[in-house]
Amino acid sequence: MSTIQIKNTLENANATISLAGRFDFNSHRQFREAYESALNDPAIKSMEIDLGSVDYLDSSALGMLLLVKEKATNANKSLALANCRGVVQQVLEVANFNKLFTIR
Repeated sequence: MSTIQIKNTLENANATISLAGRFDFNSHRQFREAYESALNDPAIKSMEIDLGSVDYLDSSALGMLLLVKEKATNANKSLALANCRGVVQQVLEVANFNKLFTIR
């Protein structure tokens, strides 16, 4: 079982959280730590979750994305999903995430 790798990048007022590998329930602690640091930084105005290197995501990953969107909205930060392709893009489309998120 491969695990998720998460990298945070800050540039100006934008935080990018890059994910690689399997994004599933086992990722929740790492993912929460990654987005909470961005949410708690008052200098950050926008967040992007880069899914370009994710090869698998499940319903718990979708739930985590919805949760971070709610928290970002409450913190007055914009949130976008980036580099969605292949299986990830298909799952997001089936779940109608294109209606809930800005997808780049």
